[in-house]
Parts: sequence; structure tokens; C-alpha cells
Amino acid sequence: MGSRARPSLHPGAWWVWALSLGTAATRTTNPLLLALLIAASAYVVATHRTPAPWSRSYAAFARLAFAVLLVRLLFAVALGSPIPGTHTLFTLPEIPLPHWAQGIRLGGRVNAEALVFAAYDGLKLATLLICVGAANALASPSRLLKSLPGALYETGVAVVVALTFAPHLIADVRRLRAARRLRGRPDRGLRGLLQVGLPVLEGALERSVALAAAMESRGYGRTAHVPARIRRTTAALTLGGLLGVCAGTYGLLTAEGGTYGLPVLLAGVAAALAGLRLGGRRLLRTRYRPDPWGARAWLVAGSGAAVAALLALASARDPDALYPGVVPLVAPTLPVWPAAVVLLALLPAFVVPQAHRTTEEPS
Repeated sequence: MGSRARPSLHPGAWWVWALSLGTAATRTTNPLLLALLIAASAYVVATHRTPAPWSRSYAAFARLAFAVLLVRLLFAVALGSPIPGTHTLFTLPEIPLPHWAQGIRLGGRVNAEALVFAAYDGLKLATLLICVGAANALASPSRLLKSLPGALYETGVAVVVALTFAPHLIADVRRLRAARRLRGRPDRGLRGLLQVGLPVLEGALERSVALAAAMESRGYGRTAHVPARIRRTTAALTLGGLLGVCAGTYGLLTAEGGTYGLPVLLAGVAAALAGLRLGGRRLLRTRYRPDPWGARAWLVAGSGAAVAALLALASARDPDALYPGVVPLVAPTLPVWPAAVVLLALLPAFVVPQAHRTTEEPS
């Protein structure tokens, strides 16, 4: 068995970087800045993803983002938009609705302002999905599972097992369809679906039973005794921390909660981390060769956090540049210093060694 280079970057750093870019995408509707965010994430993924199967998910997320953008535009065309406009593109037949559906319109006049507003809104969500896809393509799920707090270990195991079984199901479907074609039997339609689906389901059940037996023999699911007082404290800290994170995030995303959003978010994160640390006491497990959080991880995570923080500051100081208007319809401009801030997202491409020639699958 050949030697394989050990990955040098903590998988959590990739997730912090990508989620920070997604947060930055929520602070602007400028299509030029959103395109820069997409280009930065795509460049880092192209230079640093490995040949592992899970690293191919970026293309799937990109297709999903494109579909979301199309659906947002179709909704704006079919259901109308409250955005007023004077540039009429075309007019669809309007379907009359009952009185209880007032405020909803099917068909009617479609103006350019409404379509541009829908495109800006859809592109923002598409950029967020692409950033999440970058995290999935760069961070190994198995290594990320090892880095989870003890309280989330069982949930992480379930997620990783589910993601691991999906490629096996696809391979089984392809194998059975090819076998049926070689025998001259139909592999499409309802009949072909039933005759292919039943063997695939049978194989999935057999693998599930075998995996459950293997996990049971290795002691998965066994917990230590924890006093009731610590269990109650853990539940209160975790629940209160998650509520604080939700309230703080809502405050950061709205103009009214800008004063309390960040303190509540930080307090919620601290309480949730304390609850997760206490909850990890009930699990009896150790980590084999834990991933270190080194200087490169701090640089990668810090570059993403800097992009999110500075774009949030720019959206507060210069909202006209980051939220281009559509009434009247004007072409968006590229603000100089927010664009320079987005370029900080390229820092991982230069500080992290490229690992595209090795795989990160654990032995």
C-alpha cells in the first residue's frame, strides 16, 4: 500500500471560510460582487479539491444554484412582482382569482424592473448555495466527523453513513440496468423501475444490517453515566445558545436589529459551545490522529470572516453601491473597495498547499 500525504488543513477551516463567503453574499445584491464571490470560490475549489468522490459535489451545487435562479425568474414572470416599472417586456394572459386571493396575480404585465429585481434576489441565493457547495467539495466528511464535538458525534455518524450509502445506491442502479440491457430486458419505464428498484433496495438493506452489526461490535452508541444536573444544564445551555444564535443572526440580517445582533450572536455561540462541551462527557470515545488547527487554518478561516465582516460594514456605509436600485432601472457599478475585500477570499489558493494529486479517503 503506497503512502499518502496527510492533508494539512483542518476541514472546519474550509467550512468557516465557505459559510463566511455565503454570509457575505447575503449582504449585497450587486451582481458584480456576487459574481466575484462565485469566481473566488470556484478558483479555490478548482485548485484544491481532491479526486475523492465527495469532492465532485461542487458541480451539483452549481446546477442547483442555476435552477434556483431560473425558478425565481419564472415566479416573477408567472406570479407578478410588487416592483413597479415602466419598461414593459411582454404581457401574459391574466387568470382571474377569487376575492380571498387578493394580492396574488397570475399572469399580466411583466416589466424589466421586476425581472432585474428577481434576478438580483435569485443570484444572491444561488451564490449562497455555491459557497456551501465549495465547502462540501473541499472538506472531507470523514475528517469533519472526527472534528465534531462529542455531543454531535452520533448525529455526524448518521449523516456520514447516509452520504456514504448514496454512491453505492447509484452504482447498484447502473450495474443492474447494464445487466438488464445485456440480457435484452427493458431497463426503463415502470416495469424496469420496479425490477431494478427491488434488488437495489434488497442490497441496501443487507448493507445496513451488516453495518449495524459491525458498529455494534465496535461499541458505537454506548454512553457513560452523567448526573441529571449536568444533563439539565447541558440542555439549557444548548437550547438557549441556539435560540441566541437565531436571534442574533436575525438581528444582523435586519436593519432594526443591528445594535443587538452581534452581542446576542456571540453570547449564543458561547452558550451553545459550552453545552456541546458538557454534552460530550456522556460519550466514551477517543480521537485517532486528530486534525490540528494550525496557522493555515487560521488564515483560511480569517480570510472568509474578514470578507463577511467588511462587506457587512460596506452595506451599512454605502448601501447604494451594494444594493443597486431597479427603479429607475440603472446598470450596476463595481464598488472599488468592496471588490478588493472580496478578493481576500482567494487567500486560501496561495497559503494552502495543493492536494489535487492525493486522495483524502481514510484507510
